[in-house]
Amino acid sequence: MASVKVFGLPASTEVARVLTCLFEKDVEFQLIRMDSYKGEGHPAPEFIKLQEPSGQVTYKEGEKKTLLESRDICRHVCEKYFDQGNQLLGSGGLERASVEMWMQSEAQKFDPPSTDLIFHLAFAPLLCIPFDRNAVMESEKKLARVLDSYEEKLGESRYLAGDEFTLADLSHLPNSNYLVNKTARGYNLFARRKNVSRWWEEISNRPSWKMVTNLHKEHPGALPTS
Repeated sequence: MASVKVFGLPASTEVARVLTCLFEKDVEFQLIRMDSYKGEGHPAPEFIKLQEPSGQVTYKEGEKKTLLESRDICRHVCEKYFDQGNQLLGSGGLERASVEMWMQSEAQKFDPPSTDLIFHLAFAPLLCIPFDRNAVMESEKKLARVLDSYEEKLGESRYLAGDEFTLADLSHLPNSNYLVNKTARGYNLFARRKNVSRWWEEISNRPSWKMVTNLHKEHPGALPTS
């Protein structure tokens, strides 16, 4: 049995980030689905994300090491399995610094407004929460500014940190998926930016991400995978 265990639902953005990284690095793991939504009356299993501490997912190696923050888990996996699977940290000091810079951008600038938009546009209606026009417009403006900077950068290179896919790109997959596929406003934010749209099309079609989105469809319970 795999010594690496991940606890949570793949539809959680934090769990999805970690699973994608493990697939990219060809790390064998066991997914233990922790489903809090077995009863009736809950609008969507995807809403599990809003019940978790921000950025946290449980990741265990054997009985000793436990990590909770999804981006730190991804860094740890990439360092421990450096020579395995795809290289996601860059091949040198300057490239690693660039990856870290764009990961910080994702965590500090992209994640907050995109998470707010996902909540207000995708989940609030399911919970019968009134539409908050001001909150949506403010988050949309913030995210538009972030995507404008991405548009410029992606006009210079294939991916955010250069011409190779890295954790900088991978970290954006979960929230971007909800924005593009669950909200019309999010879709338009990406679609009207040529380079961002091209980038999203490319990263969202990676086999690792397709495997994660396929896991969204399966039933809860312990699921070994590799």
